Amino acid sequence: MSSIQEIQNEIISEFEILGDDKESTIYYIMELGANLESFPDNERVEENIIKGCQSKVWLIADDKDGKVHYQADSNTDITKGLISLLIRVLNDRTPKEIIDADLDFINRIGMGGIIGSQRSNGLAAMIKQMKLYALALQTKQNA
Repeated sequence: MSSIQEIQNEIISEFEILGDDKESTIYYIMELGANLESFPDNERVEENIIKGCQSKVWLIADDKDGKVHYQADSNTDITKGLISLLIRVLNDRTPKEIIDADLDFINRIGMGGIIGSQRSNGLAAMIKQMKLYALALQTKQNA
């Protein structure tokens, strides 16, 4: 399995190919969301919604052999694409890897300029929630 940094570098390369074409970039983000693992309908509940997102984003995390496995969905295609990028980088990692991860790809691909400030705040909320789930699992493992 590739390291977190290697996956971020792959994402950076993919976005570099798109150049400054904002429309193609947004379409690509939406396309990435379409490939997310299907989200269980019974988990579309209030307590799984990430607070701080303009759109509805549901996120759950499970312990799979000591690693965090995320599943997510959103009611908008762009947001679904954003969470899919985060899952691609952080999924099936140890809690420590997730907590310590420096997600520099977001700035390096110029995501702030692509999605605007509202969605940037939502993206920060997604990262925070993913790291909180990792911290909770780490605490449980160390108990």
